[in-house]
Amino acid sequence: MHLNHKRTLLVILIVFVACTMLFAQPVGETKKPKRVGIISAMDTEIELLLSEAEIERVDEIGGLNFNVGKLCGDDVVIVKAGIGKVYACAGAAAMFNNYDIDYVIFTGVAGGVGDDTHVLDMVIATDLVSHDYGTITDEGFYWRDEYSEDTKGRIYCDPNLVDVAVLSAKQVLGESRVFTGTIVTGDQFISSSKYVKQLQEQFNALACEMEGASVAAICRMYNIPCVVIRTMSDKADGVARETYEFMMDVAADNSCHVVMKMLEYI
Repeated sequence: MHLNHKRTLLVILIVFVACTMLFAQPVGETKKPKRVGIISAMDTEIELLLSEAEIERVDEIGGLNFNVGKLCGDDVVIVKAGIGKVYACAGAAAMFNNYDIDYVIFTGVAGGVGDDTHVLDMVIATDLVSHDYGTITDEGFYWRDEYSEDTKGRIYCDPNLVDVAVLSAKQVLGESRVFTGTIVTGDQFISSSKYVKQLQEQFNALACEMEGASVAAICRMYNIPCVVIRTMSDKADGVARETYEFMMDVAADNSCHVVMKMLEYI
């Protein structure tokens, strides 16, 4: 073979190998689209999201409907898990055992606990506490650290998701209506100014609800980043039930709008 032909073939071979190494996807490292799990307690808290989503199918698992599809261009699984800590845990675990979830957003309404938070303000949890976990004695109820000494009973949300939630909420609701801090969870609808004061003093809480800490605990077990966002439907005081029933739908929709804005950044 002529020397020039050999050189030409060698150059072609080198280019071919270089291109193969540059563009070939390593085995086992195929990039997959991210999938966001969206969890709520009640139908009204995801109604707007479902109306805006392109739902491909609905899977019934354990009596829950998992809505699989796309929202704002992202792959999502949306579920109403139910009210209270038990249903929240069951819904989150069922989601993680059946779908490949990258991030979790818990969305919904809550009672305002902080002095500076008002109805229709949003609280984005930096951390969560189960306020009703403890021991009842003849002297009363004593809360105790539920998880570990180093976290003092607190479960922390993913800081990157918190930042995205704050950015999105400020764009949707306005900067003055967005707060970050501790959200407390318990299996009670709080309608007591006295108990609100206790939650402030003991936990420095800004909001109270019935699911967030449980979902965050399951996310931690599965090592899935999560954030809990809550729009205040009431002030958890003596007229909380009346305020909640009047403002619940508006508050729930506000949280949904923030979720959709978040999906633009995640």
